[in-house]
Amino acid sequence: MDQTVVFIIIGVGALIVGLIAGKFLFAKNTKKQIEDAEYQAQNILKEAELRAETIKKEKQLEAKEKFVQLKSEYDREVNERNRKISESENRAKQKEIAINQKEAGLDKQIKENEAIKENLNRQIEVVNHKRTELEKHQEEHIRRLEKIAGLSAEEAKSQLVESLKAEAHSQALTLQQEIIEEAKVKANKEARKIVIQSIQRTAAEVTIENTVTVFNLESDEIKGQIIGREGRNIRAIEAATGVDLIVDDTPEAIILSSFDPLRREIARLSLQRLVSDGRIHPARIEEVVEKTRRQLEEQIIEIGERTVIEMGIHGLHKELVRIVGKMRFRSSYGQNLLMHSRETANLCAIMAAELGMNPKLAKRAGLLHDIGKVPDEETELTHALLGAKLAEKYGENPAVVNAIGAHHDEMEMQYVISPIIQACDAISGARPGARREIMQQYLQRIKDLENLAMDYTGVEKAYAIQAGRELRVIVEADKVTDVDSDKLSFEIAQKIQTEMTYPGQIKVTVIREKRAINIAR
Repeated sequence: MDQTVVFIIIGVGALIVGLIAGKFLFAKNTKKQIEDAEYQAQNILKEAELRAETIKKEKQLEAKEKFVQLKSEYDREVNERNRKISESENRAKQKEIAINQKEAGLDKQIKENEAIKENLNRQIEVVNHKRTELEKHQEEHIRRLEKIAGLSAEEAKSQLVESLKAEAHSQALTLQQEIIEEAKVKANKEARKIVIQSIQRTAAEVTIENTVTVFNLESDEIKGQIIGREGRNIRAIEAATGVDLIVDDTPEAIILSSFDPLRREIARLSLQRLVSDGRIHPARIEEVVEKTRRQLEEQIIEIGERTVIEMGIHGLHKELVRIVGKMRFRSSYGQNLLMHSRETANLCAIMAAELGMNPKLAKRAGLLHDIGKVPDEETELTHALLGAKLAEKYGENPAVVNAIGAHHDEMEMQYVISPIIQACDAISGARPGARREIMQQYLQRIKDLENLAMDYTGVEKAYAIQAGRELRVIVEADKVTDVDSDKLSFEIAQKIQTEMTYPGQIKVTVIREKRAINIAR
């Protein structure tokens, strides 16, 4: 125990001695560090003073340069301001000089005007005096004239006015006639130009419809099924469709005959379904025909909607749309009615645009002008009047209604587009190849045309060429002169125009030829 205490005391003493020795060494080192720090601080302070002096000099130089720059700018502005002030003073002096000169000139002019005014006053007095004298002389002259002529001044004036009025009226009538003739020539020329441009810009297809449709079969055995036992099937088809079925020796074909293209189409589609199905008997025939008729009615509406969309016509009544689609299955003189109506509508739109009118309204009237040709029920009205009635019933514009009813002169034309519809309908119908005549009628018309020309004296031969659109007349040179040829051509054309009915126009060409033939032997 005592040893432990001794060791502890010795350890504590050693620790105290170590602490005292460490403190002495720390104090010695600290003093040295302080001296080093003071030396470094003095060096830093000297460097800072040198740097501050340098920065101070640099700033002073910059300030001097800035001062010099500002002073030069100020001097330049002062000089510019002084220059402007001097220019303003010069302008003011010049204006002052000019004003002084004007004032001097005005004073001089005022004096001159006063002198002129006095001179004019004197002249006015002289003129008034002379006027008084002239009036006296005129009154005396009128009295002498009245005494000589036996008429008063008012009577003479009225006679003179009447004579001048009559002369002016005569000249006005002559001038009016000349203007009218010139306007007719220009109008005809411009009308031809517009019509030709309209036709050239319209490229509608020309479609010729037939009255028969050929239904092709895979084999002749199917003909027996279509005819049926004792002809029951074929009679049922004809009764249900209203179409005549012609079964002859034509191989693998049956002819469907009807003037109604809609019925022919129903019969064709029905036969196609019956042959494909194989079940052909009267009950099945009636069922298929009725189903085909309903589907074709839907197709008609679809055709009408597609047509009005393609033509850009909006707001058309649904029933009119159906009638437009129905025109696809109608024809007029072999010309498909829908194609004719579309062509007429395009021509109307172009012609109306050329004339500065509403092309949309004209196109609408052109498309609907023949809707009276596809009635749902038979009527005694003509197709133009019936079409106008239908258009009015379904709320069409009065101009469209009038154009439809007047395109064959069955109503009075009340709107400007009505003659346009009439002209475009004639253009579409008279186009070469657009319509077809019955062969006998065509041949008879050609024969009548040639015979009409042969009735004139001096005509040797007459030929109708280009499907009857041109008549060439060959005359005898000994009997007809050149002057007579012109007269003959005019007379034949007038006679054709008054006595014959024909599509389009007919050109009459008179040929007079004198041949001298000799033979050298």
